[in-house]
Amino acid sequence: MPWEEMWRELAPVGRSAATGGYRRDAFGSAERELSAWFVEAAVERGLEIEHDAIGNAVAWWRPEGSAGRGVLTGSHLDSVPDGGAFDGPLGVVSAFAALDLIRARGATPQRPLGIAAFVEEEGSRFGLPCLGSRWAVGALAESHANELRDRAGIPLPDVLAEHGLGLAPSRLLDDVAVFVELHVEQGRVLAELDQPVGVASGIWPHGRYRFEITGQANHAGTTAMEDRHDPMLTFAMTALAANKQARLGGHRATFGRVDVAPGSTNAVPSKVTAWLDARAANEEALADLVLAVERQGSERAGRDGTALTMTPESVSPLVRFDPDLAQRLAARPSGRLPILATQAGHDAGVLATAGIPTAMLFVRNPTGVSHAPEEFAETADALLGVEALADALLGMAGVLR
Repeated sequence: MPWEEMWRELAPVGRSAATGGYRRDAFGSAERELSAWFVEAAVERGLEIEHDAIGNAVAWWRPEGSAGRGVLTGSHLDSVPDGGAFDGPLGVVSAFAALDLIRARGATPQRPLGIAAFVEEEGSRFGLPCLGSRWAVGALAESHANELRDRAGIPLPDVLAEHGLGLAPSRLLDDVAVFVELHVEQGRVLAELDQPVGVASGIWPHGRYRFEITGQANHAGTTAMEDRHDPMLTFAMTALAANKQARLGGHRATFGRVDVAPGSTNAVPSKVTAWLDARAANEEALADLVLAVERQGSERAGRDGTALTMTPESVSPLVRFDPDLAQRLAARPSGRLPILATQAGHDAGVLATAGIPTAMLFVRNPTGVSHAPEEFAETADALLGVEALADALLGMAGVLR
């Protein structure tokens, strides 16, 4: 099945008619529909499908005569709330298309080729990015997984049980020798370079931090301004501090989620909980950025008569992808591909941190927008990405015949 036809099949799944964005929450109906599509696509191609207990899947092509540890590609199928179509699914669809292209060329790899679909990459439901791939490489403790809750307060184990899944240890990646992930670029570097495809050098360190600011609930009308202990004011100053510190250092800092209690229009809040997403070029800069935001927020809390505590929920270190793999992927007969760093987290970063040699390919995003409906990739660029991925897989696996 051509790339374009596969893409048309996936396009309506989980799409909001009102916004054009996608809601493919982990283990929700739309994401489960895409997971079923993944199995169907694998079966159509005669691939061997393996799952682990948490729901990660790998479809293996093990042609006669192939041997050794496999070469893996793929991505994820979930989205952020009201996200774009390409983040994740582009890598899965392109992986199947690359396998089809390899077969159409009449080539047989020396090593098995696998296509992965990892669950809960975005972390939008349970707050932990790359949950599935972390579990697959053994980087997520069962005790931590048992504590995870979605926004409705439902524990991860309960959600998994609803789908016949669980938290048994994963052996899904035991036979993986190397991993390459294709992804839509989440920025405009390739557009500015007028290049359809690029190669990743690494991922900025990044983290999610929970800021809890407590104050005193009171009446919005009868409480004089000077008598208030309003945590929303402290939060507002903290958000402004995050913006300023990130701009000064060339970093990234975003408060994208806020919960307010009691949440009444006519009441001064008693508590504001806000989540900071922070990213920087190295670990020291990231730590300094978060410390500066926390310090300025705490100073404001002292003036407001409130209290602020900050808790890191997940922190991912700097990832450097295999430089030899990156150079090999960049060396194309049609011209050398640009190599660029990314500020976004990916399953590839988790596998690389776990010691699996890893590389990434990016497909140009002319809008530069990601995690939003405007995220985009031209079909012509996506097809060039498929070609680059097919060549990369064969280069890593070797050609048997």
